[in-house]
Amino acid sequence: MRIGHGFDAHRLEAGQRLVLGGVNIPCDKGLVAHSDGDVLIHALCDALLGAAGLGDIGRHFPPGDASYRGIDSRILLRRVVTMLNEQSLTISNIDITVVAEAPKLATHIPAIKAILAEDLGVEPDRINVKATTTEGMGYTGRGEGIAAHAVTLLDEY
Repeated sequence: MRIGHGFDAHRLEAGQRLVLGGVNIPCDKGLVAHSDGDVLIHALCDALLGAAGLGDIGRHFPPGDASYRGIDSRILLRRVVTMLNEQSLTISNIDITVVAEAPKLATHIPAIKAILAEDLGVEPDRINVKATTTEGMGYTGRGEGIAAHAVTLLDEY
C-alpha cells in the first residue's frame, strides 16, 4: 500500500467561474489559475502522484506550458489515472477536504463524488468529500481563496 497527500489553494476573484471537483458551482467569485483552477482535483492529483512516487502536478502539467491554459482539470486527473495504471497501482480510497467560507458545498458533494468516481474508475463509496470553514480566519475565512487537502491510499497489483 502507498499513501499520498495533496494540497492546493487558489485566489478568488470576481468575474471568474468556480469549478470544484468538475462541478460548476454558482458563485459571484471564481478561482484564478492557469488551468480551470479546480483546487479539489489539483489536490487529488498531487495526492495520487505522491502516493505513486511520481512527483507533483506541476512536474507533469507545468503552469508555464501554454497547452494547459484553461484546461479542464478532469483531463489532468484522467491522465494521472493512466500513469497509475502504468505503475500497476489502483485506488483503495480517497478523502478530500475543501476549505472555503463560501459558497456552501454540501448540496454539490454528491455530484462531485459521481464525477470523480467516473474519472477515477472507482465506486463512489471509495471517495469521501467534505467541506469546512476556518470560522472567518485566514485567507479562506476572509473569502480571498479556497484550499483543498486530499489523502489517498493506493494498492499495488
